[in-house]
Amino acid sequence: MARPVYRWLAYSLWDIVPIAMALAHFAFVLWLVTAFHSLSWWAFVPLALLYAVSLSWSINSISHNQIHNPYFTHKGMNRAFDLLLSVTIGFSQTLYRDIHNRHHRGNSDRPDAKGETVDPLSIYRYGHNGEPEALWRYVFLSAFRDEPKGYYEDMKRKHPDDARWAKVEIYVTIAAYIALAFYDWHAVLLLVPFWYLGQSLSSLNGYYEHLGGNPDLPIAWGVSSYGKLYNLIWMNNGYHAEHHYRPKMHWTQVKAFHKEIKEQQKMMGVKNIPVSHGLGFLVDHSKP
Repeated sequence: MARPVYRWLAYSLWDIVPIAMALAHFAFVLWLVTAFHSLSWWAFVPLALLYAVSLSWSINSISHNQIHNPYFTHKGMNRAFDLLLSVTIGFSQTLYRDIHNRHHRGNSDRPDAKGETVDPLSIYRYGHNGEPEALWRYVFLSAFRDEPKGYYEDMKRKHPDDARWAKVEIYVTIAAYIALAFYDWHAVLLLVPFWYLGQSLSSLNGYYEHLGGNPDLPIAWGVSSYGKLYNLIWMNNGYHAEHHYRPKMHWTQVKAFHKEIKEQQKMMGVKNIPVSHGLGFLVDHSKP
C-alpha cells in the first residue's frame, strides 16, 4: 500500500502550496519562451515584467522557505526540488543557500575594522561611516557583486556533497537555457534584462527588510511588514524581524510567534513598515 502523500513532507501539509507554486512558476517560464512568437508586444512586455516580479517573489518565498525548512523528508526529493528552483530562477539554489546562511550569520552587520562584513548581503557593506549604502546603488549593483567562485571553493572544502550538487545545478541550468535559446533565442535574449530586473527587485526587497533594523540586537535584526495580502502571496515573508530572531521557525508559525513577542518588540523598538518590503521606498524612513 502506497504511503500517504503528506509523509513525504517534512514539516506541514501547507508546504504543498509553495511546492505547487514552484511547479507553476517553472511552467510559466517555459511557456513565456515557447509562446513568445504568438504574443504581441502589448502582451509580452507586461508578462516579462510579471516574470521579473515572479523571480523576486520566488527567491524570497518559495526558495527562501526551502532553505530554512526543506519541504521533503527525502534528501533526493529536496535535491530535485533545488534543481527545479535553480532552473526556474536562473542560479544555483545550493549556492544561494550558502550565501543566505552567511546572511543569517551576519544579520546585515556593519563592517569591521578591516571593512568586511560576515553578511555578504549586508546593506552596510558598501556604505560609508556606518550608514547603509544608498538604496539604488544597492539595488542595481548587488547582482554584480556576487562571488560564486569563492563561495563554491569554500563549500567544496566544507561540504563536498553540496559542492558537487551545486555544480550539477549550474550545468543543468546553463544547458536548459541553451536549449531554450535553440528553441527561440529572441525570447531568451529579450528576457535577460528582465531577469536582471528580477534580481534587482529581490535586492530592493532585501534592503527594506533591514533598513532601520538593529544589527546589534537579535530581536531587531529584521524589519517586518504585516500586510495581509503581502504575507498571503509571499508566504509570510513580511514577518522578517521574527524570522531573523528565529530563522528555523516554519513559515506557517511566524504569525503566531509575532503575537507572542509583540510587546517585547515594542519595548525594544523593533521597526515595521506599513507597505510590503518591495514598496519600502514609498515610506518616509526619517520618521521613527
